[in-house]
Amino acid sequence: MNHPYPILVTGAAGKVGAIGPSVVSDLLRRGFKVRAMVRREDERSQALASLGAEVVVGNLLDLHDVHRAVEGCRRVYFSLSVDSTYLEATTNVAAVARHHGVEAFVNMSQMTLSQMSVLETTDSPQHKQHWLAEQVLQWSGLPVVYLRPTAFMDVFFLRFCAPTVRQSDALLLPFGDGRTSPIAAVDVARCVAAVLAEPDAHIGRVYNLTGPSVCGLDEIALEYSRALGREIRYVNVPIKPWEERVRQTAASPHLAEHLIAMAALHRAGRYDRYTEDVQLLTGAPPMSIEGFVRLHAAAFTRTAVSQLA
Repeated sequence: MNHPYPILVTGAAGKVGAIGPSVVSDLLRRGFKVRAMVRREDERSQALASLGAEVVVGNLLDLHDVHRAVEGCRRVYFSLSVDSTYLEATTNVAAVARHHGVEAFVNMSQMTLSQMSVLETTDSPQHKQHWLAEQVLQWSGLPVVYLRPTAFMDVFFLRFCAPTVRQSDALLLPFGDGRTSPIAAVDVARCVAAVLAEPDAHIGRVYNLTGPSVCGLDEIALEYSRALGREIRYVNVPIKPWEERVRQTAASPHLAEHLIAMAALHRAGRYDRYTEDVQLLTGAPPMSIEGFVRLHAAAFTRTAVSQLA
């Protein structure tokens, strides 16, 4: 390793399913300097600083903040949670990264974009912004690596399913007979860190990241059963009431419509895809659903105090 500059990680603080904190800790373990950009100072930013990261507080929509974050860095990891300002934030960071002459720009995207084009889209406002953001990055001439993970286990199969598994031993999802290959956020983070550590061979490449196999929801329920030692079943719940609950509880209408669109894409078989890109990038296979559930078993037990709220 011969890289004396800090590596910028945006979205470095995060809650359940966040990639940034794992990327920061992985890079630090590898001996790199890391600049972690966060929105605010809190216990999460303090935890990053305690690991040895240089913490920068800023807003990706503020050009001055982005300059402070990027200046002096040669490698950048760009990620932002599902948000209606995603395209503007991407454009800001791309413009500043080009100005400062970064040598590698690792972009976190979504696998659905591999099936989108100027003629094909989805009902998700986030997918549309991701697709447009990738166009911006291509036009920018930046040395970009595109990582496109499938659906995260940490969202539908932890945040959504932990309460229903605790209460009724059931996965209550409107996915119909769809098959899927969800991935753990920690595996996506391993891929990000591996590319940032040695980016040259990956510039211009697109990697579609999936779990280790494609499963139907009944098969996924069996993996839960093996991990938890009790029978877990899949219940294909009615679509409209589920969508209404999502609209009532999601942090924003933008996020709600994205989650609803993802559920519809599951029903349509659009997540029935498998690649070996995680193994290719990291040298190790991704975590199985059974392994993921074992890792988070406390969240699925009736006596657990949920840490997902």
